[in-house]
Amino acid sequence: MALIPPETIDQIIAANDIVEVISGYFPLKRAGGLYKALCPFHQERTPSFSVNAQRQIFKCFGCGAGGSVIRFVMSYENLDFVAAAKKLAERAGIKLLEAEMSAEDTARFSLRRRLLALHAEAAEFFHAQLLKKPSAQMARDYLKGRGVGGEIAKSWKLGYAPDAWDAMREFARGSGFSEEELLASGLVKLRDEENPHGEFYDRFRGRVMFPICDDSGNVIAFSGRVLEADAKAAKYVNSPETMLFTKGAVLFGLHKSKRAIIDRRSAVVLEGQLDLITAFESGVQNVIAPQGTAFTEKQARILRRFLPDGEVVLCFDADAAGEKAAERSLASLLAENLLVRVAEMPPGEDPDSLIRGKGAEAFVARITSARDFFDFQLERLARQPDFASPRGKMVAARKMAECIGLLSDAMLREAVMNKVSMRLEISLAEFARLLKLKTARPPEERGATEPEATSPITLDPTARLLALVALHDAAARAWILAEPWARVFGEDPDTALLVKILAADLQPGDAASAHTFLTTLTAEEESSVSGLLETKPPAHPLAVAHDCWRDLERRQILRRTEAIKARMRAPDLALADVAKMQKEVLDLQKRLLDIARPLSPPL
Repeated sequence: MALIPPETIDQIIAANDIVEVISGYFPLKRAGGLYKALCPFHQERTPSFSVNAQRQIFKCFGCGAGGSVIRFVMSYENLDFVAAAKKLAERAGIKLLEAEMSAEDTARFSLRRRLLALHAEAAEFFHAQLLKKPSAQMARDYLKGRGVGGEIAKSWKLGYAPDAWDAMREFARGSGFSEEELLASGLVKLRDEENPHGEFYDRFRGRVMFPICDDSGNVIAFSGRVLEADAKAAKYVNSPETMLFTKGAVLFGLHKSKRAIIDRRSAVVLEGQLDLITAFESGVQNVIAPQGTAFTEKQARILRRFLPDGEVVLCFDADAAGEKAAERSLASLLAENLLVRVAEMPPGEDPDSLIRGKGAEAFVARITSARDFFDFQLERLARQPDFASPRGKMVAARKMAECIGLLSDAMLREAVMNKVSMRLEISLAEFARLLKLKTARPPEERGATEPEATSPITLDPTARLLALVALHDAAARAWILAEPWARVFGEDPDTALLVKILAADLQPGDAASAHTFLTTLTAEEESSVSGLLETKPPAHPLAVAHDCWRDLERRQILRRTEAIKARMRAPDLALADVAKMQKEVLDLQKRLLDIARPLSPPL
């Protein structure tokens, strides 16, 4: 606040008529000398929100909110005083701290204002083309076929870019904008990128135009959709990054949906612009769409301003790409301590088609029944063909550990770990150890220029000894392969590389088979196996193999016992099931005693 002098604050308030500012957010109705509306800060049926144009203040006689135009913007936008004052200063064209601005800053401020004006006029140009020009009939038909009529097109300022190389260029020139401003806006492209003074042409041609706005409603970019289904051109063309527009820092629709997001303490994330517009116009207004398929850190921080203690519902397409997008969004959203749920669409449907085909109620039902992300992820992994196998469960455990490692809340992390360990039938201690391995020194904690090292996999000492004799001694390898090694090692995350060594078609001492095996490994695995091949094997390899086998089998029995005990903690378990699991535990404990007895090594 100290950065803005009192006289400048007075100037900002005087330049922003409170009636005009508030009317930009929602309609006001004149009642005598006042303006009235339903209060945006609490739920009510009869208007108690009043705006006094003479005194330039607002007041709600229901919840008590009131103050100047700056206070209104602070409350409505969830901004601090300085941010709200700057927003209103920009609206009125007031330069803050102009005397302290350098010549470079002054030039940037001026260019930004010109680019905002250019985008506003470009939006009007495209919109007029859509509404009035015969050449835009195909665009009007396309939108009508998607359930977008004239009123919706006007509300979202949808447009049409003429199928010409210079329509926007000539319009902008006629409106007094320079070539440099046009190029800086991204509305045109150079024919030769290496020649900044060469010819240029319109970036958007023959497309339906969606204006992209900042959260104040200023047009800062465009997204253009091709009309012909079999067109060879890209389905969507978006504005490049400019002074106004950074793709990963803008949420489509937020300027319209932010109030609903605040009120409902929930944001529904959709993939595309038409999905969002259809949902919003059908009454589901707490919706946003990232400018891409997954959330970025900047977008998550922006959303956090409007959801200090709310949730995010990811609603991507019901295909592999949609599931991947949900997964990629998780890290950014959890980093902002946002709760994440996932709403699944019916196969072959997206929110737009679902709402138009079955009504908004069907879409709302999907949102209401959205599952916690970790439940969704676990069920997705459980649908994999090999999930029931020990190897499949180990893969699922590793994947879940990656996701759970993103949680910063210790209590929430422990609750999710309990649920996952029971579902995967592994002990909580074993899963916690796996989680610790997965979260050790994540990439973001490395230096900015430090590369990800290709380091060897560190094997458990017992697994390393067994791998060593399996690589070097034919008799020891044959003995191990004769045992049920896949069952014993399949659930142990420390033996993944050992399993690959045993499953490979290689002969100890045969360099050719070893080299062929190495080509099937990752860089980290290859580094480890190469080191083992260069290591001298222990004496008496058969005896070593037997001892290592007993140790690994003992560990497998202990893991199995802990997993059964974890299942026994589940609520509402039938007595018959409890008795069956108790017997299984006793059998495992008996086998453990058998292993503990000293035996002669194999001959």
